[in-house]
Amino acid sequence: MNKLAEFTKDQLRSEALPLEIGNTVKVHAKIKEGSRERIQIFEGTIISKKHGGVSETFTVRKVAYGVGVERTFPVHSPNVEKVEVVRVGKVRRAKLYYLRDRVGKAAKVKEKL
Repeated sequence: MNKLAEFTKDQLRSEALPLEIGNTVKVHAKIKEGSRERIQIFEGTIISKKHGGVSETFTVRKVAYGVGVERTFPVHSPNVEKVEVVRVGKVRRAKLYYLRDRVGKAAKVKEKL
């Protein structure tokens, strides 16, 4: 077990990302198109965080053109450039999967003041 921890230690991100459930964030992700590389921004609400260590992930949900879109990002991936917090959400759950069934204003998360 210690050998695995030592092996993955250099792959961990040095600075912590501001990831809290319910926060609305902008995730700057690197996209490769052929030989070119660009940064695409995905803005939405963090609905879950999973695992820990090098395999840690977080899921961001947004509604685009009336369709719910969820995208899962690895925390320690070099393809995640940065994460900006837009709004801080006030929630009482560790997983916000119930937002999948909500439509319109009912799918909003209250803002922490």
